[in-house]
Amino acid sequence: MNKKKIELQVLNISNSQAQAGAYAMVLGEINGPRQLPVIIGSAEAQSMMIEMRGIVPPRPLTHTLFASVLKVLGANLLRVLIYKVDNGVFYSYLYMKAEETILRIDARTSDAVALALRMDAPIFVYDDILEAECLKTEHSITPMKEQDPDEAPATQQKTLEQLKTALQNAIDEEDYERAAQLRDIINQHKKQ
Repeated sequence: MNKKKIELQVLNISNSQAQAGAYAMVLGEINGPRQLPVIIGSAEAQSMMIEMRGIVPPRPLTHTLFASVLKVLGANLLRVLIYKVDNGVFYSYLYMKAEETILRIDARTSDAVALALRMDAPIFVYDDILEAECLKTEHSITPMKEQDPDEAPATQQKTLEQLKTALQNAIDEEDYERAAQLRDIINQHKKQ
């Protein structure tokens, strides 16, 4: 079984109004229009946002500590793979190399992505999962940390319209969990 894998990047992280204390992380297909919303916890969201913004806390956070330990032990994070989704919960593997051994370690997707950001590892998802769970947009969105401020209003308006269309489709299909995720993302875009 050799399923097609698609590389993703973190586009945005915003508050989730569907679940108290949770956040919506949006992963985007590199060089493609599809986006994958994933609900994550506040600690993981904070950890990722600190890394994405280049903030260096006075003491290492948990994901930074784990990445440092792996490096000292000679382990290298090769990639993260989102391999399964079940009832809105995404499952991921960390693929690591220690000496000549490749290790596959089960991890929460939020922790896997936080670690990938710190260790400069690519994030992949199986194409069939991305296709089934994605938000489709006409054009890919520039990641949060690289967006040109002069182009942001036009891009955000176009994205907002696409998100509203996807929300209506989710409602029409009675996929209320996805509708709630989309609503949260739309509300975050409106705040920006």
